Amino acid sequence: MPKDHFPAPRRVLEPSHARRFLLAHQRLLPPRRLEGADGVLDLFRHLGCVQFDPIDIVGRNPDLVLQSRVAGYRPAVLEELMYGERRLYVGWDKMAAIALSEDWPCFARHRALMVKQHGKPETAEMKLAPFVLDEIRERGPLSSRDIEHDATVDWWWGRKKRLVGASLEILSAMGILLVHHRVRSIRYFDLVERILPPETLNASDPHLEDEAYQDWHVLRRVGSLGLSPATGAPEYWWGMIGVKGTAARAVVLSRLAERGDVVPIAVDGVPKRLFFVRAMDLATLEAAGEPSQAPASATFIAPLDNVTWDRELLRQVFNFDYCWEIYKPKETRTYGYYVLPVLYGDRFVARVEPVFEKKTKLLRIEGWWWEKGVRPNAAMRDALRTCVAEFGAYLGAVRVSLGEKPASVRGLKTTLGIGSRRARSAGA
Repeated sequence: MPKDHFPAPRRVLEPSHARRFLLAHQRLLPPRRLEGADGVLDLFRHLGCVQFDPIDIVGRNPDLVLQSRVAGYRPAVLEELMYGERRLYVGWDKMAAIALSEDWPCFARHRALMVKQHGKPETAEMKLAPFVLDEIRERGPLSSRDIEHDATVDWWWGRKKRLVGASLEILSAMGILLVHHRVRSIRYFDLVERILPPETLNASDPHLEDEAYQDWHVLRRVGSLGLSPATGAPEYWWGMIGVKGTAARAVVLSRLAERGDVVPIAVDGVPKRLFFVRAMDLATLEAAGEPSQAPASATFIAPLDNVTWDRELLRQVFNFDYCWEIYKPKETRTYGYYVLPVLYGDRFVARVEPVFEKKTKLLRIEGWWWEKGVRPNAAMRDALRTCVAEFGAYLGAVRVSLGEKPASVRGLKTTLGIGSRRARSAGA
């Protein structure tokens, strides 16, 4: 087989089968079936990483990912696992992401690359680094606001940034510092040896050769989505060293397929696209062959949820065209600033724009848009009411209301159970 070609598919799935497998793999069919801290850790072992984003409208992205999968989830669970037990940390996988601390040794190549790219002693950030490290060493965990230094530096996208903040970012990327804790959006950094245990820090990279590392990371990324695209969705494959571009990816995926670690899959009606499934997930694929007879459940999906990483796959398999419009100018948005997909069973049936007022503990549904052709029946209404109540409880809301625009959507108040005793007691 030519090194720049992918293997032929060994199986063709019906779109409905592909949907059910993808959601089952993501622990979303049904949603909220994991439990407690053990359920959170199980998800990270299964998916590898969850993308981190600091924007907090109704919780940060990882909290939204977890509330859709873990029954009774509260953000304090993730905080304890990250900043109390240190079982998880924020690093770099597919962009900024939360991963298991036990995976730290596997990313030694990335940290070495950061040293090579940003560790030149003549740069302003590295000239300041000894001072920053001395401050943290003597005073304990610090944020950029705690270190007095007025200089600025050119940073990403042409923005200016305080030199202290830039130095902290680079030292963290190198693995010299880690985030010790957060207070709202403010990060406090500490020396990595005061955060991770010695057995983790002292463990050697388990992948001695580049090929072994690339096989590991590509296989890990296949598992992060479940039904992983060979082509398209270039951002899905970001963050892996030596696997940039289709040709390099084809070499690794072909090698994994020949070894039996992944299986190439096609989806009927999706032309010119090949997908890969881990061999370890084939039992889930088989189990997803027939629809479940259990009543369908509903949940709100995070904007950067693993299941949304391949937007083209959402269009092709779910017939759902999703764009996170947070970075669009207001006048060009089709829906709203922070809009989440609404999943019911194995279909996306609507979009919701929730807003949480922390002082009053009010969850307000600022926007609601049904997908074309959706007509809620009694079962869907019941599932959506449970979804809204669970979402309110996750946030600690004591009241749920409809904004002006969704209030004009016929029957929505009754469909979502807003104004009922069930919704009013969401935060109980």
